[in-house]
Amino acid sequence: MNSEDLIIKQYKTYSEHKDNFVDRSFMTNKFYTVVVVALFVLIFLMKDFVICKIFSASAIFSLIGILISMLWWLNIDAYNFLIKIKISKAIEEIEKQLPVQPYTMEFTAIRNSKRRRQHFYFADIQKVFAVISLLLFLSLLLATTIPVFI
Repeated sequence: MNSEDLIIKQYKTYSEHKDNFVDRSFMTNKFYTVVVVALFVLIFLMKDFVICKIFSASAIFSLIGILISMLWWLNIDAYNFLIKIKISKAIEEIEKQLPVQPYTMEFTAIRNSKRRRQHFYFADIQKVFAVISLLLFLSLLLATTIPVFI
């Protein structure tokens, strides 16, 4: 195997690794979405269930939802960092030895459009959902705990 074949093989391997990592990111987001929806359902179903004198099941599930929403946000950031920086940079370095550099061109185009704020990216949408769920859980927590103290 000559060096060009080895470079192409490494390039294919990293490209497949990036695609698998992106797929894993989507699966993780599906998981968080299911957990958040399940918590909302639990809150609705157990709204009148009181665990102790101060906290209801809704308050506890809302607190859990807040923590999960924060983890979701952090997870989105971690995946984006790893995909864009760690994996993409490795692919870009390999591409320097190839005649065509599609990932480098794609990354440059994305970076330029982000500077001009032309597009709303999927990761941004995911973060919006994480923030919305956090705010909803926070409002549910406040709605269930404030009447107890008044």
